Amino acid sequence: MEKGALSQEEPREVGLLHAMIGRKAIMAISGVVLFGYVVGHLLGNLQVFLGRERINAYAAFLHATPSLLWGTRAILLASVVFHVMSAVQLARLSSAARPVGYHARGTIQASWSSRTMLWSGAAIALFVVYHLLHQTVGTAHPDFRPGDVYSNLVVGFRQVPSSIAYIAALVLLGMHLRHGGWAMVFSLGFARGGSFRGWRRFVFAFTVVLILGYISIPLAVMAGLVG
Repeated sequence: MEKGALSQEEPREVGLLHAMIGRKAIMAISGVVLFGYVVGHLLGNLQVFLGRERINAYAAFLHATPSLLWGTRAILLASVVFHVMSAVQLARLSSAARPVGYHARGTIQASWSSRTMLWSGAAIALFVVYHLLHQTVGTAHPDFRPGDVYSNLVVGFRQVPSSIAYIAALVLLGMHLRHGGWAMVFSLGFARGGSFRGWRRFVFAFTVVLILGYISIPLAVMAGLVG
């Protein structure tokens, strides 16, 4: 390729690189917020093992402080919007920046990773809508009782199809968090030098513990340990 052609390509490549770095930063920061919510939500749900009064009191506290409840929801909604937009834009930028001359193996691996995250993210979003209708709004619940979170969890997870869907979605969430969590750590610059493998193992272990914590609730209900 001639020198003039190279100079014309360089500004485009630099622009794509800067755009990708910006989108990755937004995706990482919004991912931190969403990851934090997933952890906090689990800690709240695990109170079902402490009995009806404990988890219902926790829910009552949240509803008694609307500024906290709706403030959290607003931040979550904004984070979801930024996260999804960044994911879609990154996929488009990656496609635009991929030269024809790439080796097939590398191209296939990159494309597979991108497609997996986008599709798993879309599937998780659909499940979140169902979960809200099932456990928050109650329109998809067989016997929803406002304010009685304990009963709603127990009755809801006694429905085997609902529990199976919940567990399947959580496994998918775990795969998404494992890949996204590592990308988040890497994008924010924490994984450097000798800490590379350590961070990777930490993300994997933390994700496994997180998902097992969520799955333990429907399993305990179906086994008769709760309720």
